[in-house]
Amino acid sequence: MTQNEDLRENMLRQVLEHLSQQSESQYLKILTSLAEVATTNGHKLLSLSSNYDAQMKSLLRIVRIFCHVFRIGPSSPSNGIDMGYNGNKTPRSQVFKPLELLWHSLDEWLVLIATELMKNKKNSTDITSILLKQKGQDKDAASIPPFEPPRSGSCENLSTGTGESKPDALARKQEASADCQDVISMTANRLSAVIQAFYMCCSCQMPQGMTSPRFIEFVCKHDEVLKCFVNRNPKIIFDHFHFLLECPELMSRFMHIIKAQPFKDRCEWFYEHLHSGQPDSDMVHRPVNENDILLVHRDSIFRSSCEVVSKANCAKLKQGIAVRFHGEEGMGQGVVREWFDILSNEIVNPDYALFTQSADGTTFQPNSNSYVNPDHLNYFRFAGQILGLALNHRQLVNIYFTRSFYKHILGIPVNYQDVASIDPEYAKNLQWILDNDISDLGLELTFSVETDVFGAMEEVPLKPGGGSILVTQNNKAEYVQLVTELRMTRAIQPQINAFLQGFHMFIPPSLIQLFDEYELELLLSGMPEIDVSDWIKNTEYTSGYEREDPVIQWFWEVVEDITQEERVLLLQFVTGSSRVPHGGFANIMGGSGLQNFTIAAVPYTPNLLPTSSTCINMLKLPEYPSKEILKDRLLVALHCGSYGYTMA
Repeated sequence: MTQNEDLRENMLRQVLEHLSQQSESQYLKILTSLAEVATTNGHKLLSLSSNYDAQMKSLLRIVRIFCHVFRIGPSSPSNGIDMGYNGNKTPRSQVFKPLELLWHSLDEWLVLIATELMKNKKNSTDITSILLKQKGQDKDAASIPPFEPPRSGSCENLSTGTGESKPDALARKQEASADCQDVISMTANRLSAVIQAFYMCCSCQMPQGMTSPRFIEFVCKHDEVLKCFVNRNPKIIFDHFHFLLECPELMSRFMHIIKAQPFKDRCEWFYEHLHSGQPDSDMVHRPVNENDILLVHRDSIFRSSCEVVSKANCAKLKQGIAVRFHGEEGMGQGVVREWFDILSNEIVNPDYALFTQSADGTTFQPNSNSYVNPDHLNYFRFAGQILGLALNHRQLVNIYFTRSFYKHILGIPVNYQDVASIDPEYAKNLQWILDNDISDLGLELTFSVETDVFGAMEEVPLKPGGGSILVTQNNKAEYVQLVTELRMTRAIQPQINAFLQGFHMFIPPSLIQLFDEYELELLLSGMPEIDVSDWIKNTEYTSGYEREDPVIQWFWEVVEDITQEERVLLLQFVTGSSRVPHGGFANIMGGSGLQNFTIAAVPYTPNLLPTSSTCINMLKLPEYPSKEILKDRLLVALHCGSYGYTMA
């Protein structure tokens, strides 16, 4: 029945759930049978002669049913003690015994691949490059043999040798099949599906929210091979490696691979996983239940929206939003867009004292004095819900935040450069401390600073006993970081926490970490329009450059040629902001007031990348010998993200 695709999985679950409740013996018999079927299917999946798609779906379907029945059993454990994978030999743990054969085969193949990787790694610093073999030329390849796991204790490897071991023969034949890809290309998806099944079985034996110690040990043991799988096909994370999205401690091992993927691909994965398990999108064509409509008042849109959203069903809001203004008949996506647009402006309305403008006047930061509004934390939670809902439904909001606040949403630590958004002069002072030897200057700084606490200036220690700890040349970096955290995080921690509580109701932290702070801004607020002619008109040149110089001519030709997204990256790279202020480039702010976009000459050396000083909006552009080299180096710098930033 479990392998009959005509039978709905949900119906099978209900039938087996009912039968399992009849008696403990029947419950154990059903589970053991499901485990045996899953093991048979898993071994079929690890055979290249089987249909991958059908066998993969069948295995995961059976394992999902198995795990569901296991959890709802007559005496299903909830404390994590009666765990088969924790070494107990109880009757309940015995139902997993048939699956151990499958896990053993999985482990052997991963060890075999790891051995091959280690052997070849001596000849290459890039572990993925050793997997990319030349395509075979044999067009008369024999049919693909079954993908049999090696025998226990086998020391054969996957390379061509003198013996006739099965893995050797397999490797040779695979080179001429499936576009002549290597063994890992042929088996990665199959092995990954079995890894997913293993994770599901480990998880169903653990309390909710806990990761199985056995599975963590498994990932650590096979770290190199799993990273190779992800390197070759990052989408495996969303297809099979769900454990990475659910376990931050494991995801951190793979994050550098994920962040290297194109922004567009990560956006597609984000929404694909965000909406997985939800009803089909055809629900928008169904009649809207009157009780699910968000009825708001235009004359009190912020408060009335806060009230109805807080009472609404979160799961239904994830599926779709229907908004109607009191006394009006209009509904549909146009009304929803208008609702988000108006709320965007209301969230930063100074009357609510929730957010305060940054130094450049175009971005907003949580207001440390928002406590003057007694409902401020409820309103911050509501603001988080609105931004989470907007992102969930791909609606843009008409609001931009400081770079540090985007970092708070993503869980990225702030640094001293972020202080420039609220106090450019103070940021320069911190930069000066880092750049100069303060040993004999007599500054007499301590790890304690004077700051505004509920309207009164008070001395606040940066760490325990900070008032008696002097800032020295050796500990000044720690001082700068702690000052930054005090001003940018500690001062608004309750507001940040309330906002994130609402935001995470609709956007899981594990998914949003796929992006950096610049990309999150684009996701929430969209791509700003950039007028290149206005940009050229309001640009200054220094250190030897003039408007007529060939390098400058090439630079603007490149800016005209690149995409709008890349122009935004360039603007971010040089100014720290993706937005052009109202009135155009003539009104761009620097650290000390109005400061035009500036291009400075830098002597050229091979492979030198452009850099920037964001406080004075300066692009330091090497004197490249050709337009082609200029474009190549500029794009490399832009796509390296924030790593090229410096402070003036």
